[in-house]
Amino acid sequence: MAEKHNDVLQCLSEIFMSEMAGVMRYLHYSFMIMGHNRIPIQKWLRDKATEGVDHATIIGEKITALGGHPPMEQVKIEESNVHTVNAILNESLSFERHGLDLYKKLVKLAVSHDDIALEELARDFVRQETEHLEEVEKMLHSDGGKK
Repeated sequence: MAEKHNDVLQCLSEIFMSEMAGVMRYLHYSFMIMGHNRIPIQKWLRDKATEGVDHATIIGEKITALGGHPPMEQVKIEESNVHTVNAILNESLSFERHGLDLYKKLVKLAVSHDDIALEELARDFVRQETEHLEEVEKMLHSDGGKK
């Protein structure tokens, strides 16, 4: 079964590694937040790390269901080493865009394989990642959303 789904398994493996990198990224960011807004921002970042574990678990299970093996590779995580809230949010925005692109790729692969269950799973992740992007974009608006 794995040979039939090589392209899907490759994409799922990329997503798995990205989600695991997100766990490390968001946990690291949560340690680096300082200042009077530390508690709510730290909590939000830790929630993002937990969500990454949840997503990686679902993706890992899908990989094994298709006869694959979730990767044990570490991903190079780019970081500016600037830990202001805006810098962290901008890095998060870039990271979330990459994740969204991977999930959109998975939707296309699922459609081409006529795998409705995988397509539905991927579409749900596209929705979630889109919502995350929108959330970060709103957090970056310092003018209260006025245009």
